[in-house]
Amino acid sequence: MSTPLNEEQRNCLLRLARKTIEQYLLSGKTITPDSKNPCFPQQKGAFVTLKRKGKLRGCIGYPLPVKSLDEAIIEMAIAASTEDPRFPVLKLKELPETKIEISVLGLPHAIRDVSEIRVGEHGIIVSQGSFKGLLLPQVPLEWNWDRETFLRHGCLKAGLDEDAWEKGAGLEIFTAQVFGE
Repeated sequence: MSTPLNEEQRNCLLRLARKTIEQYLLSGKTITPDSKNPCFPQQKGAFVTLKRKGKLRGCIGYPLPVKSLDEAIIEMAIAASTEDPRFPVLKLKELPETKIEISVLGLPHAIRDVSEIRVGEHGIIVSQGSFKGLLLPQVPLEWNWDRETFLRHGCLKAGLDEDAWEKGAGLEIFTAQVFGE
């Protein structure tokens, strides 16, 4: 990935995500990034992950740099707390015990050989036709997966057979700077 975010930028983005969720849950209104003092104005892919009591509570993001990082964090904080179809909308009373993790993504690139995947360092994108599944680099570490298990779960996330990675599905890898509260 390009130049890593410094501690001030990481803390700024974490505060922005929490403030965004709180504001949205209280009023239904979205905040706008501070144009005079943005945390990070460059465009980056980013995911916001929410965990409550150590369990996943929401995770949504942009795999590609389509918005400024500030804008992406605002949109994905709201989406992770209200639009992840795997979970009910986060309640305001849950927010104090909800931890926020942000993953700032490097650009994905196609690979030819699965040996290029370094578990814990690379995230994966598995695709075939209109099916696509993404797993962040921290996922296999959290579940103690090896490379093959990581690939199988990437296929399943894409809605493909778990061995599609061996049968011609496209594979991309990316790095991410991951930080949280």
